[in-house]
Amino acid sequence: MAELSFLQSPALTNFVYPFLLLFFIIFAVLEKTKLFGEGKTQINALISFVIGFIFVTAIFPKEMVNNLILFLTIAIVIMFIVLVLWGFVAGEEGLKLSSAPKGLKWAIGIFIILAVTIAVLWAAGVNVSKLINDLFHASWSSTFWTNVIFIVLVAAALAVAIGTSKK
Repeated sequence: MAELSFLQSPALTNFVYPFLLLFFIIFAVLEKTKLFGEGKTQINALISFVIGFIFVTAIFPKEMVNNLILFLTIAIVIMFIVLVLWGFVAGEEGLKLSSAPKGLKWAIGIFIILAVTIAVLWAAGVNVSKLINDLFHASWSSTFWTNVIFIVLVAAALAVAIGTSKK
């Protein structure tokens, strides 16, 4: 069995690392948004500190964030590999997404949304096959999907009507 280093001790991985991660994320968001006003760094730090401590006492959110961190690290490695390969292909021109076709931008956006949705469902412990079975094969699913399609069509019609009236 492999020896654990002190950086892998349960005290660090279960409490210190999640606390520090959430503390710094909340602190950065509060500093950037200036939610409590200018120059309120101490208040932002105190609020981040308290929320961080509350977070490490709750088991399920901490486990979910740990799972999402695993997804994030794998996604970063995959993106790095894709960008390195893209750099070999593109040469000095590099990645110019601004000149990419609109359809490609939409496809990338939809792919990212789907990947994050699947990662969150996985991190939350949702049984995806049961969820799909419930959504498409349950007794209520045909009524549900009929209503969803109707609402989407009404929203699309309203968006078109509002968009054309402003022009």
